[in-house]
Amino acid sequence: MLDLTELKFVDGLIPAIVQDVRTGEVLMLAYMNQESLAKTLETGQTWFYSRSRRELWHKGATSGNFQEVVAITTDCDRDTLLIQVVQHGSGACHQGSWSCFTRQLSGQGQPARAAILDQLREVIAERRQNPVEGSYTTYLFAKGLDKICKKIGEEAAEVIIAAKNRDPQELAQESADLLYHLLVLLEAGQVGNDDLWRVLTERRMK
Repeated sequence: MLDLTELKFVDGLIPAIVQDVRTGEVLMLAYMNQESLAKTLETGQTWFYSRSRRELWHKGATSGNFQEVVAITTDCDRDTLLIQVVQHGSGACHQGSWSCFTRQLSGQGQPARAAILDQLREVIAERRQNPVEGSYTTYLFAKGLDKICKKIGEEAAEVIIAAKNRDPQELAQESADLLYHLLVLLEAGQVGNDDLWRVLTERRMK
């Protein structure tokens, strides 16, 4: 275990890269001083130091988008931190996106695939809590559990047919439909994506 005194702070600060532990997606970059790092270790949630306001700030204190710390590691030079978290709420970015890193300069990168499931789940949860007229998701929740379960059965049958047809594109489309309806069912049953990741992780280790 690294001694905190071995960390290299520059002008009292050390950069902290925050990563979604479930998907590997980089969420944000912020700075810590010794006090904010200590509070992070003490509370299990991220605290940073604002260079513009010259004060500590607790991530999610006003937005509700707090970060549950899973692990903190340092690089080989001990001058940068990697903080792996479970991101709660609508995301890490103050502009409303899941990650602060959304403006691409080059290449053809895309968000971590599992992050898309979390983002879709957020939309589904929002439709349940705040119904929108004309929304198919709102319609499913209004019809109730029997309707949702019926759609699961229908979509599963469509996946089987696509597989039997040996049509990769059709199979991908029907599988996406099934996955969407499954996420709706999980929301209705109050089972979170984190619950799924935990079960899958436990099974992977067996």
